[in-house]
Amino acid sequence: MDRHKFDWQTKFVPVQYLAQNPRIAMTHINFRDLRYLVAVADHQHFGQAAAACFVSQPTLSTQIKKLEDYLGVQLVERTSKRVIVTPVGRMITERARQVLNEVEDLVDVARAAGDPMSGELRLGIIPTLGPYLIPHLFPVLKARYPNLRVLLHEERTNGLIERLRDGSLDAAIMGVPVHDEGLIPLPLFQEPFQVALPSDHPLARNAQIERDELDTLPMLLLEEGHCMRDQALDFCSRVGAQQQQDFRATSLETLRQMVATGAGITLLPTLAVEGATMDTHGLCVRPLAGVPPVRELAIYRRRGCAREPLINALAELIRELPPVKALPTP
Repeated sequence: MDRHKFDWQTKFVPVQYLAQNPRIAMTHINFRDLRYLVAVADHQHFGQAAAACFVSQPTLSTQIKKLEDYLGVQLVERTSKRVIVTPVGRMITERARQVLNEVEDLVDVARAAGDPMSGELRLGIIPTLGPYLIPHLFPVLKARYPNLRVLLHEERTNGLIERLRDGSLDAAIMGVPVHDEGLIPLPLFQEPFQVALPSDHPLARNAQIERDELDTLPMLLLEEGHCMRDQALDFCSRVGAQQQQDFRATSLETLRQMVATGAGITLLPTLAVEGATMDTHGLCVRPLAGVPPVRELAIYRRRGCAREPLINALAELIRELPPVKALPTP
């Protein structure tokens, strides 16, 4: 199709022509509108999408309509309760994500050339580690790299993997292993587990817990989706402990409180024990005899990530944190 075969004043250009002529397309589509479209697809609600983009709802709605008029396709279905992205809208939204991620990478490359330890770092972390590592990490990080702004996102492993894949995160601290060839792990540390049990439990009198003493005892675990649940289940199968079938915790703090009520025993990672915000009445923690079970933590990044030098420096900084260096060697 030639330029003279359609009227530029109508602001209608066939999608096929835009696909074949991206330079022309980008003169009429700006990144702001692509961000609006992605936000609408993510939230499926104009009001929530507008809030996420820090604009008014009428402004966002108007720009989406202009984008639809320009592309000549319907991107969303508007209902009274929510927004439904059309099939072609989903395809365009995914292309928009790719464009925006490429732009972010372009900016990161430019910033890294001037000062690799500045700008924004979008960092993810699993919720069973974040509350106990971040309070130690952020003060050191701020002092070491004052021009760096860290945007922290806490989520379970599968969500973090997806955000790494689509470029929403630059790096994520997760348990090992992660089965994705597109992600590169930098090992951080191994964290031993300890046994948490009610203070009036007969085993609480022991300085350490033998594995065979856990045989048939009910073990409280996290709900599905936490990588630590899988690690705890593996330990249970090896020592003969029984999973408590009628309870699934959403967090380590919930596990801590349930153990204190006498509901059962559980495994807690050492940083969670040392970094507890309070001494839970009715709870005691004991190490396991012999070589303790551990979880391995690593910081993951995409292959070819522009922030690789910064992520490498962050990994080294985490390894040198006092509570990490104080962890017992398995």
